Amino acid sequence: MVAGLVSGKLALVTGAGSGIGRAACEILSREGATVIAAGRTYDKLVETVKIITALPSGSHDKGDHCAVELDVSDSKSIKSLLQKIQEQYKEPPRIIVNSAGVTRDNWMLKMSEEDYDHVLNVNLKGSFLVMQSFARMMSEAAVSGSIINISSIIGKYGNIGQANYAASKAGVVAMTKSAAKELGKFNIRVNAILPGVIDTQMIKTVPDKVKESMLKMVPLGRLGSPTEVAEVIMFLSSDKSSFITGAAIDVTGGF
Repeated sequence: MVAGLVSGKLALVTGAGSGIGRAACEILSREGATVIAAGRTYDKLVETVKIITALPSGSHDKGDHCAVELDVSDSKSIKSLLQKIQEQYKEPPRIIVNSAGVTRDNWMLKMSEEDYDHVLNVNLKGSFLVMQSFARMMSEAAVSGSIINISSIIGKYGNIGQANYAASKAGVVAMTKSAAKELGKFNIRVNAILPGVIDTQMIKTVPDKVKESMLKMVPLGRLGSPTEVAEVIMFLSSDKSSFITGAAIDVTGGF
Protein backbone atom coordinates (compact mmCIF):
# COMPACT_ATOMS: atom_id res chain seq x y z
CA MET A 1 0.00 0.00 0.00
CA VAL A 2 1.36 3.44 -0.94
CA ALA A 3 1.99 5.67 2.07
CA GLY A 4 -0.16 8.78 2.32
CA LEU A 5 1.22 12.30 2.07
CA VAL A 6 1.10 12.80 5.85
CA SER A 7 1.49 9.22 7.06
CA GLY A 8 2.59 8.95 10.66
CA LYS A 9 1.77 12.55 11.52
CA LEU A 10 -0.56 13.79 14.23
CA ALA A 11 -3.01 16.51 13.17
CA LEU A 12 -5.20 18.85 15.22
CA VAL A 13 -8.25 20.32 13.47
CA THR A 14 -10.45 22.90 15.20
CA GLY A 15 -14.00 23.46 14.05
CA ALA A 16 -13.98 19.78 13.17
CA GLY A 17 -17.67 19.10 13.72
CA SER A 18 -18.82 20.21 10.28
CA GLY A 19 -17.99 21.95 7.02
CA ILE A 20 -14.39 22.65 6.12
CA GLY A 21 -13.11 21.33 9.45
CA ARG A 22 -14.78 17.95 9.02
CA ALA A 23 -13.63 17.73 5.39
CA ALA A 24 -10.07 18.48 6.52
CA CYS A 25 -10.28 15.61 9.01
CA GLU A 26 -11.42 13.26 6.26
CA ILE A 27 -8.68 14.24 3.81
CA LEU A 28 -5.91 14.20 6.43
CA SER A 29 -7.03 10.76 7.59
CA ARG A 30 -7.16 9.57 3.99
CA GLU A 31 -3.52 10.56 3.62
CA GLY A 32 -2.40 8.75 6.76
CA ALA A 33 -2.63 11.27 9.60
CA THR A 34 -4.03 10.54 13.03
CA VAL A 35 -6.59 13.27 13.68
CA ILE A 36 -7.63 15.09 16.83
CA ALA A 37 -11.05 16.56 16.04
CA ALA A 38 -11.67 19.57 18.29
CA GLY A 39 -14.63 21.91 18.63
CA ARG A 40 -17.54 23.11 20.76
CA THR A 41 -20.17 20.43 20.01
CA TYR A 42 -18.99 17.04 21.19
CA ASP A 43 -21.69 14.98 19.45
CA LYS A 44 -20.69 16.40 16.06
CA LEU A 45 -17.02 15.72 16.79
CA VAL A 46 -17.80 12.10 17.66
CA GLU A 47 -19.66 11.83 14.35
CA THR A 48 -16.59 13.19 12.53
CA VAL A 49 -14.36 10.63 14.23
CA LYS A 50 -16.76 7.82 13.28
CA ILE A 51 -16.65 8.96 9.66
CA ILE A 52 -12.87 9.08 9.43
CA THR A 53 -12.37 5.87 11.40
CA ALA A 54 -14.57 4.07 8.86
CA LEU A 55 -12.31 5.16 5.99
CA PRO A 56 -9.91 2.55 4.54
CA SER A 57 -7.05 4.52 6.09
CA GLY A 58 -8.86 4.94 9.40
CA SER A 59 -6.37 3.09 11.62
CA HIS A 60 -2.87 4.45 12.16
CA ASP A 61 0.29 3.62 14.08
CA LYS A 62 0.02 6.74 16.24
CA GLY A 63 -3.21 5.50 17.77
CA ASP A 64 -6.88 6.18 17.28
CA HIS A 65 -8.43 9.41 16.13
CA CYS A 66 -10.14 11.27 18.97
CA ALA A 67 -12.77 13.93 19.61
CA VAL A 68 -12.08 16.69 22.14
CA GLU A 69 -14.26 19.59 23.25
CA LEU A 70 -12.47 22.91 22.84
CA ASP A 71 -13.26 26.60 23.18
CA VAL A 72 -10.53 28.23 21.10
CA SER A 73 -11.14 31.62 22.71
CA ASP A 74 -10.36 30.24 26.19
CA SER A 75 -6.68 29.72 27.04
CA LYS A 76 -7.61 27.34 29.88
CA SER A 77 -9.49 25.12 27.44
CA ILE A 78 -6.46 25.06 25.14
CA LYS A 79 -4.14 24.24 28.04
CA SER A 80 -6.38 21.31 28.96
CA LEU A 81 -6.21 20.07 25.36
CA LEU A 82 -2.42 20.31 25.39
CA GLN A 83 -2.28 18.12 28.48
CA LYS A 84 -4.65 15.54 26.98
CA ILE A 85 -2.60 15.31 23.81
CA GLN A 86 0.65 14.92 25.73
CA GLU A 87 -0.85 12.17 27.87
CA GLN A 88 -2.47 10.27 24.99
CA TYR A 89 0.00 10.73 22.13
CA LYS A 90 3.28 11.68 23.89
CA GLU A 91 4.11 14.17 21.14
CA PRO A 92 2.86 17.44 19.64
CA PRO A 93 0.65 17.57 16.56
CA ARG A 94 2.75 18.37 13.50
CA ILE A 95 -0.27 19.70 11.57
CA ILE A 96 -2.57 22.39 12.98
CA VAL A 97 -5.71 23.44 11.11
CA ASN A 98 -7.41 26.50 12.61
CA SER A 99 -10.89 26.09 11.16
CA ALA A 100 -13.08 27.19 14.07
CA GLY A 101 -15.14 30.23 13.15
CA VAL A 102 -18.41 32.03 13.83
CA THR A 103 -20.54 34.82 12.37
CA ARG A 104 -22.85 37.33 14.03
CA ASP A 105 -23.92 39.45 11.10
CA ASN A 106 -25.64 42.80 11.32
CA TRP A 107 -25.51 46.27 9.82
CA MET A 108 -22.53 48.10 11.27
CA LEU A 109 -24.75 50.84 12.73
CA LYS A 110 -26.81 48.22 14.55
CA MET A 111 -24.06 45.77 15.55
CA SER A 112 -23.67 45.29 19.28
CA GLU A 113 -20.31 45.43 20.97
CA GLU A 114 -20.96 41.91 22.26
CA ASP A 115 -21.43 40.54 18.73
CA TYR A 116 -18.32 42.31 17.51
CA ASP A 117 -16.22 41.00 20.40
CA HIS A 118 -17.53 37.44 20.13
CA VAL A 119 -16.57 37.11 16.46
CA LEU A 120 -13.12 38.62 17.03
CA ASN A 121 -12.54 36.44 20.10
CA VAL A 122 -13.29 33.20 18.28
CA ASN A 123 -12.01 33.89 14.78
CA LEU A 124 -8.91 35.97 15.50
CA LYS A 125 -7.95 35.56 19.14
CA GLY A 126 -8.85 31.86 19.00
CA SER A 127 -6.62 31.29 15.99
CA PHE A 128 -3.82 33.14 17.77
CA LEU A 129 -4.12 31.15 21.01
CA VAL A 130 -4.17 27.79 19.24
CA MET A 131 -1.27 28.75 16.97
CA GLN A 132 0.80 30.16 19.84
CA SER A 133 0.24 27.17 22.13
CA PHE A 134 0.97 24.46 19.60
CA ALA A 135 3.85 26.29 17.91
CA ARG A 136 5.43 26.51 21.34
CA MET A 137 4.81 22.79 21.87
CA MET A 138 6.43 21.97 18.51
CA SER A 139 9.43 24.25 19.05
CA GLU A 140 10.10 22.83 22.52
CA ALA A 141 10.00 19.31 21.07
CA ALA A 142 12.29 20.44 18.22
CA VAL A 143 9.95 19.12 15.52
CA SER A 144 8.89 20.76 12.27
CA GLY A 145 5.27 21.48 11.52
CA SER A 146 2.64 23.14 9.38
CA ILE A 147 -0.07 25.51 10.61
CA ILE A 148 -2.99 26.32 8.32
CA ASN A 149 -5.28 29.18 9.34
CA ILE A 150 -8.68 29.41 7.66
CA SER A 151 -9.43 33.01 6.75
CA SER A 152 -12.07 34.10 4.20
CA ILE A 153 -12.27 36.04 0.97
CA ILE A 154 -14.48 38.42 2.98
CA GLY A 155 -11.31 39.37 4.86
CA LYS A 156 -9.89 40.69 1.59
CA TYR A 157 -12.92 42.43 0.07
CA GLY A 158 -15.32 43.02 2.97
CA ASN A 159 -19.07 42.44 2.88
CA ILE A 160 -22.25 44.23 3.88
CA GLY A 161 -23.34 43.23 7.38
CA GLN A 162 -20.04 41.55 8.19
CA ALA A 163 -17.76 44.28 9.52
CA ASN A 164 -16.83 42.09 12.50
CA TYR A 165 -16.29 38.94 10.43
CA ALA A 166 -14.29 40.78 7.75
CA ALA A 167 -12.06 42.37 10.38
CA SER A 168 -11.43 39.02 12.06
CA LYS A 169 -10.55 37.25 8.82
CA ALA A 170 -8.32 40.08 7.56
CA GLY A 171 -6.54 39.86 10.90
CA VAL A 172 -5.99 36.14 10.42
CA VAL A 173 -4.09 36.81 7.18
CA ALA A 174 -1.88 39.50 8.71
CA MET A 175 -1.26 37.34 11.77
CA THR A 176 -0.37 34.37 9.56
CA LYS A 177 2.25 36.37 7.67
CA SER A 178 3.75 37.66 10.93
CA ALA A 179 3.82 34.20 12.50
CA ALA A 180 5.49 32.74 9.41
CA LYS A 181 8.36 35.21 9.82
CA GLU A 182 8.79 34.31 13.49
CA LEU A 183 8.40 30.55 13.27
CA GLY A 184 10.46 29.85 10.17
CA LYS A 185 13.60 29.41 12.29
CA PHE A 186 11.89 26.45 13.96
CA ASN A 187 10.98 24.95 10.56
CA ILE A 188 7.31 25.59 11.31
CA ARG A 189 5.41 26.81 8.26
CA VAL A 190 2.32 29.02 8.61
CA ASN A 191 -0.13 29.66 5.79
CA ALA A 192 -3.67 30.94 5.36
CA ILE A 193 -6.49 29.84 3.08
CA LEU A 194 -9.20 32.27 1.98
CA PRO A 195 -12.29 30.25 0.99
CA GLY A 196 -14.95 31.92 -1.12
CA VAL A 197 -18.61 30.89 -1.30
CA ILE A 198 -18.47 27.35 0.07
CA ASP A 199 -21.37 24.96 0.58
CA THR A 200 -21.30 24.80 4.38
CA GLN A 201 -23.85 25.31 7.14
CA MET A 202 -22.71 28.93 7.34
CA ILE A 203 -23.79 29.68 3.76
CA LYS A 204 -27.18 28.08 4.38
CA THR A 205 -28.05 31.00 6.68
CA VAL A 206 -27.53 33.50 3.85
CA PRO A 207 -30.77 34.68 2.16
CA ASP A 208 -31.29 33.20 -1.31
CA LYS A 209 -31.18 36.58 -3.05
CA VAL A 210 -27.86 37.42 -1.43
CA LYS A 211 -26.51 33.98 -2.30
CA GLU A 212 -27.56 34.40 -5.93
CA SER A 213 -25.81 37.77 -6.17
CA MET A 214 -22.66 36.26 -4.65
CA LEU A 215 -22.66 33.38 -7.13
CA LYS A 216 -22.82 35.87 -10.00
CA MET A 217 -19.38 37.03 -8.85
CA VAL A 218 -17.93 33.51 -9.12
CA PRO A 219 -16.58 32.85 -12.65
CA LEU A 220 -16.95 29.09 -12.16
CA GLY A 221 -20.63 29.73 -11.43
CA ARG A 222 -21.15 27.47 -8.44
CA LEU A 223 -20.55 26.97 -4.74
CA GLY A 224 -17.27 25.41 -3.74
CA SER A 225 -17.29 22.24 -1.66
CA PRO A 226 -15.60 21.80 1.73
CA THR A 227 -13.57 18.98 0.18
CA GLU A 228 -12.12 21.35 -2.41
CA VAL A 229 -10.84 23.56 0.40
CA ALA A 230 -9.63 20.53 2.35
CA GLU A 231 -7.50 19.38 -0.57
CA VAL A 232 -5.59 22.68 -0.35
CA ILE A 233 -5.26 22.16 3.40
CA MET A 234 -3.80 18.74 2.60
CA PHE A 235 -1.27 20.25 0.19
CA LEU A 236 -0.14 22.82 2.76
CA SER A 237 0.09 20.11 5.43
CA SER A 238 2.39 17.95 3.35
CA ASP A 239 6.00 18.16 2.21
CA LYS A 240 4.69 18.96 -1.27
CA SER A 241 4.52 22.57 -0.01
CA SER A 242 7.83 22.51 1.87
CA PHE A 243 8.98 25.93 0.58
CA ILE A 244 5.65 27.69 1.09
CA THR A 245 5.13 29.80 4.21
CA GLY A 246 3.46 33.12 4.85
CA ALA A 247 1.14 32.57 1.88
CA ALA A 248 -2.55 33.47 1.67
CA ILE A 249 -4.23 31.26 -0.91
CA ASP A 250 -7.64 32.10 -2.40
CA VAL A 251 -9.94 29.10 -2.96
CA THR A 252 -12.85 30.95 -4.48
CA GLY A 253 -13.66 29.81 -8.01
CA GLY A 254 -12.31 33.19 -9.14
CA PHE A 255 -14.45 35.40 -6.84
